[in-house]
Amino acid sequence: MTAATGTIEEVTPSPRSRRFSEGLSMFRNPKSLVGIGILGFFALLAIIGPWIAPYDPNAIDLQARNSPPTPQHWLGTTHMGQDVLSQIIIGTRDVMFVGFMAGVLGTLLAVIVGVTAGYIRGTGSEALSALSNVFLVIPGLPLIIIITSQFDDPNMLLIAVVLAITGWAWGARVLRAQTMSLRNRDFVQAARANGEPLWRIIGVEMLPNLMAVIASSFVGTVTAAILTQTTLAFVGITPISQWNWGTILFWAQSQNAFPDRWWWYLPAGLCIALVGMALALLNFGIDEYVNPRLRTAGQRARALKKKGMSISSDITVVRAAPPVDSPSGA
Repeated sequence: MTAATGTIEEVTPSPRSRRFSEGLSMFRNPKSLVGIGILGFFALLAIIGPWIAPYDPNAIDLQARNSPPTPQHWLGTTHMGQDVLSQIIIGTRDVMFVGFMAGVLGTLLAVIVGVTAGYIRGTGSEALSALSNVFLVIPGLPLIIIITSQFDDPNMLLIAVVLAITGWAWGARVLRAQTMSLRNRDFVQAARANGEPLWRIIGVEMLPNLMAVIASSFVGTVTAAILTQTTLAFVGITPISQWNWGTILFWAQSQNAFPDRWWWYLPAGLCIALVGMALALLNFGIDEYVNPRLRTAGQRARALKKKGMSISSDITVVRAAPPVDSPSGA
């Protein structure tokens, strides 16, 4: 009896460990793993970029002006002989810093406002909801242009903060709706009846059930921040002396590099596309975790794949029996 009881305790997961295991399912999707790998590569490049860049991105070599890719300059040079590969490597740091910093700050604001507005009732909830609606309809790009134009040399932290302030409202709206759905669940009511403090009800009982929505909000905010930052650099709003992928496109466009000098603008555009694709692939794993049908289908597909079977081979086709002619005397 004792051995049987011990065995049952070992194989039966607790609700919290089961929830943690289900949360990891968003990272078991092959598409999500590819997305995480691409983001990890660019994050590593942002960290070690200044040490591995082959040249100073500002170094001028008039003898190598407008040079196509060569063994000396793998991605060619600009109109001033500057190495394009070095500019892309150095510019990765600002792009990733602004994107992820804006994502963290914007998601933090969305969680604070959205969860608070969803948990409390009455005037406070309506006031926070109205605040989210106001920021939701404010045109983000013109506001960012106005704010950044007030500074002669806005740094990347300021740009990230402005992008976070203009990008948190949508996530807050979604989190408010999800929190309002959770606050009446039995486990929240039981925790409230047991006299649990507010911070524990929200932090332990509710936030783990909102992690998928929070992760999706973070991914969306990072994507929007990277695209907005490169757009600001491309149109010349942010300092053109600070290298990022948008700055490279700005100089390529201002020097009429399109379409002949493809090595100048195409690599930067591909880097932006790769980061966007990686974030989109990561969203596949989040969707699989949020949608129970997708999660069940993914688990079933992986189980069949381990057995060397496919979904199509597991389907049994049932054909209708041919009609039986009635006896002539009937």
